[in-house]
Amino acid sequence: MPDFEIFKGNTKKVLKMFRHDNILLVFVILLAIVIGILIASGMMFYYNQQNSSTIQSGVYIKGINVSGLNREEAISLVENELKSQMNDHIELTYKNYNYYVEVEQIEAKFDIEASVDFAFSIAKTGDFFQDMQEYISVLMSNIDIEPILTYNDEALTKYLENIEAFLPDKLEQPAYYVEDKELIITNGVNGVGIEIEDLKEMIVSAIQDISYSKSYLNIPTYIQYPDPIDVEQIHDEVYREVEDAYFTTEPYAVFADVTGIDFDTDKVKNMIDEEPEAEEYVVDLIYTTANVTVNDLGKEAFPDLISTFSTKYVASNVDRTTNLKLAAEKIDGTVIMPGEIFSYNKVVGKRTIAAGYKNAAIYQDGGVTDGLGGGICQISTTLYNAAIAANMEIEERRNHMFVPSYADAGKDATVVWGSTDFKFKNRRDYPIKIETSVSGGIATISIYGLKTDDEYELSIESRTIKSTATSLVVESYRAYKKDGVVVKRDKLYTDTYKKH
Repeated sequence: MPDFEIFKGNTKKVLKMFRHDNILLVFVILLAIVIGILIASGMMFYYNQQNSSTIQSGVYIKGINVSGLNREEAISLVENELKSQMNDHIELTYKNYNYYVEVEQIEAKFDIEASVDFAFSIAKTGDFFQDMQEYISVLMSNIDIEPILTYNDEALTKYLENIEAFLPDKLEQPAYYVEDKELIITNGVNGVGIEIEDLKEMIVSAIQDISYSKSYLNIPTYIQYPDPIDVEQIHDEVYREVEDAYFTTEPYAVFADVTGIDFDTDKVKNMIDEEPEAEEYVVDLIYTTANVTVNDLGKEAFPDLISTFSTKYVASNVDRTTNLKLAAEKIDGTVIMPGEIFSYNKVVGKRTIAAGYKNAAIYQDGGVTDGLGGGICQISTTLYNAAIAANMEIEERRNHMFVPSYADAGKDATVVWGSTDFKFKNRRDYPIKIETSVSGGIATISIYGLKTDDEYELSIESRTIKSTATSLVVESYRAYKKDGVVVKRDKLYTDTYKKH
């Protein structure tokens, strides 16, 4: 009996242990099944994610939800959204004047395709665990991709430098000119310059921030100080040894006369030391005239008409017509030797009341107003077109702020005493002579010299590449014609004009 009881007790323990082990085994099996299902599901999800043709949930590009879109859909959506939000220009302000930077002109654009490609790469470039972790993180917290902004830095810099030249209180460097056998040296005037790099950063930031791009940007400026007057340099440029003019026919060559010019440098230095803040210094020049001048040589020295160009003016506007004639008379008869540079401001001189100039309409401070010497830009414009047609090399030229009435956009040349000049170099093998005429409502400039067998018919061609409510952008070319057919074109300038 006792043995039976012992057996009975052991059996209960065995059954109890058996039941416990079975439950543990079942739990382990079920756990293994669940883990297997999870792993299989994860692997299947991972495979689908890796081969998905759409962007995962939680992905934005510049605030635009691209979740669930394929590549083409995402690119189209982002392009359209940004285009609808972006302004086509950035407006700059300085005092009471406004200037515009055209987004298209500086080639500013977002690299949307690269951003979409990056969006597609999310949770697809690492191993299983890395991709799953990235997927869950983006799903829970979202990600907003900022597209890379690209732009033409050179075009933006040039555009801002052009704006700087039109600021109402820009810097004036010391300059000089000759008037009635006197050398007039003008002192420089402090002016403002644009903090170009700072403004570029502001513009780029404004374009990147879509909503901000519709606001004004105040132009950051700094004070610019003129260079000191370099008397020795002026002397080196003004001084001439006297030489008689002559020409030969075989081979053809013209040697221009040179009038001897000199002045007392010590006297000028003393004048500056005594009155360093004077507006100008007037110095007597010492002239030694050549016995034979180019004008004495006659037409034989400049046998061929190389180019001519005319513009129309309103003859009834007496004051403006006076200014045109004064500027043209200064240029008339000028001979430019090969390699020599013609400077409009140096030849014409400062526009003053004493020189006979009158008040007439000019472009100034962002608008049209009356100013001394108004209208002489028509002569520089006429000369610019004649110089292009004579195959001169343009050294300095700037367009007006507005398209002038006497020339098409892209075919003008503005001048401002002390800051903006029109210069060209005679790159022909022989000298040229400029003749001018202002009469009967027509201003004409002709250039004479010697034609060669390989001459082209040259002219300026221009075309509008951008027109908005506020501005006009024009490209100009030097067109080369043979037998009336354009055979090539050389790019000259890209000009931006403000609309009235």
